[in-house]
Order: sequence, then C-alpha cells, then structure tokens
Amino acid sequence: MQVAVFSTRSYDRDFLTRANAAGRHRLVFIDARLDAATVAAAAGSRAVCVFVNDRLDAAVLRELHALGVRLVALRCAGFNNVDLRCAAELGMAVGRVPEYSPHAVAEHTVALILTLDRKTHRAHARVREGNFALEGLLGFDLQGRTVGVVGTGRIGQCFTRIMAGFGCELLAFDPHPDEGCRAAGVRYVELDELLARSDIVSLHCPLTPQTRHLIDAQALARMKPGAMLVNTSRGAVIDTPAVIDALKSGRLGHLGLDVYEEEADLFFQDLSGEVLRDDVFARLLTFPNVLITGHQAFFTEEAMAAIANTTLANIDAFEHDGQPAHPVSIERLA
Repeated sequence: MQVAVFSTRSYDRDFLTRANAAGRHRLVFIDARLDAATVAAAAGSRAVCVFVNDRLDAAVLRELHALGVRLVALRCAGFNNVDLRCAAELGMAVGRVPEYSPHAVAEHTVALILTLDRKTHRAHARVREGNFALEGLLGFDLQGRTVGVVGTGRIGQCFTRIMAGFGCELLAFDPHPDEGCRAAGVRYVELDELLARSDIVSLHCPLTPQTRHLIDAQALARMKPGAMLVNTSRGAVIDTPAVIDALKSGRLGHLGLDVYEEEADLFFQDLSGEVLRDDVFARLLTFPNVLITGHQAFFTEEAMAAIANTTLANIDAFEHDGQPAHPVSIERLA
C-alpha cells in the first residue's frame, strides 16, 4: 500500500524505513507539513502518515478522501490536530501511537527542571568564556520540595517515580486517579490546591477542550510565588501571554517548555538564518529564567523505534482488517 509520509526529517525516514524493512508498503516521504496547500502531494496514496503539526481539518480531510486516502496514521499519541467528526463522517480510519517511551518524555522533563534549577546551561556558557564566578547561579535542593503533577497517565506516572527518587512530596491532579501512583505515595488533590502548594508544577495532560489554556492568568495567580512551571505535554495547555505577564511580574520563578502553542511554524526546522517573526515566542526568549527546547522530549532511539514500529503496525492492520491496530474514534472527544 502506498503511504504519503508528511513532515519528514532524516530521522523519520531512517526509522520508518527500518520498520518497513520487508518492503510491505511504498512509503513516499514528503518534507512539507500536511495542510490545504500540500494535500495534493497525497495523490495516489491510500494512507497518509502525519505528525503533531500536520493540519487535518475538515477541508483537508475531504480533499484527502477525494484523492482516495482512507487511513490517517498518526506517528504520535495526540490527535487534537485531526477533525475526528469529519473523519468519521467520511469513513476514514484514524490510528495513533498510544505510547512509545513514556520514560523519554519524563526524563526530558526532569532535565528541564534540573537545568532551570541549577542553571547548568548558563554555567556551561560562562566556563567556556573563562568565567568561573558563581554569582547568579544559586539553585535549590529538590529534596523536600513539593512537585505538582497535572496528568498521571503513563508519562506522568514515570515522572512521579523519578521525582520521588529525589525525595520530593508529590501532589497530582487527574480526573482519573492512578492507583499505582496513590500506592507510591502520590496524593491526589484539586487543581487549586496543587497550584497553591507546589514549588514545581509539571504538565502531562492531553490537549482537550477542557485543558486548553488550563494554565491561564487565574491559574498563575493561584500558584505559589516564585514557583517553576514545566510543560512537555501540548503547547495550548498554557496561555502564553498570561505566562509572559507572570514572568514579568516575578510571580512565576522559572518556566521550562518543550512545546509551544504556535510551534507549527517554528519547530522541527532550522530557522537560524531567518528573522524570528513570532513576537510572543521572541519575548519568551528574553527571560533568563526561561528554558525552551524544540519539542524534543520524545526524541530518543527507543521512542523513535517504537513510534515507527507501531505506525507500521497500524498500516498493516488497516490493510488486512480495514482498521488500524490502535484506532482513534470520535468517542475520544467525549
């Protein structure tokens, strides 16, 4: 079966080609992001394979359907970029990668926390310039600090285990508490209490209508003054202008991001030779207590192999049974 693979980079081509070593499918790699301007590139394919910043709204899905595409194979866990209702109306199947390496994202979250806390990125730059002064590099012990975890799915669970190892007190907010977390000493509380008590707040929730801008001006005002906020989930879970205001006022002490609400026009490409046109993102970069990585938390060998293998398994299952191995249905919106 021919599959149009959008938003590909060298590493995508490498891992997907390995997963398709038997040559079961004809993978057509396309560098461009899937949207209304590039959808025609899927002509001749029965499936499209897409990533987090590809746009599959109703107009794009209808065009894909007209081209003969019947499967959307997401090589990610999130599906907020797909109009599932329209896909269902068109009879198009949607598959995803429900998990790859939750350890990868959880460990990257901890890397952001440690870097912000101990300012190792700034220390590294100083030492390379022969500056060994310690002024401005004061951090704090993680042991004994209170860490609030918003979302205790697989990634959140991994994160709580790591932070427990540092000797942190763990609070969590999730509509569906995990008994394993409870047994490990995590205490579930309401979001307001978590925000008020936590020295570090880490976001690990999916993007839904309920979680969009979950961390807004009101939520930030309820946070402990000087607390650290880390987001490795979805960019739109936080209201970025509100976060900038909290940074300017000093209410928010540190911010670590691996995702950004308007990242589609920035991440996964080299823009080092261009003028940065996103004024909001540019403002974030001016704060010394902000650390941003370009959606790389998932990016480990183990995770990439798992993503590729699960994606090919979805395509295989669809070809044989008419449904991907890990389908996403409209009920997921409920």
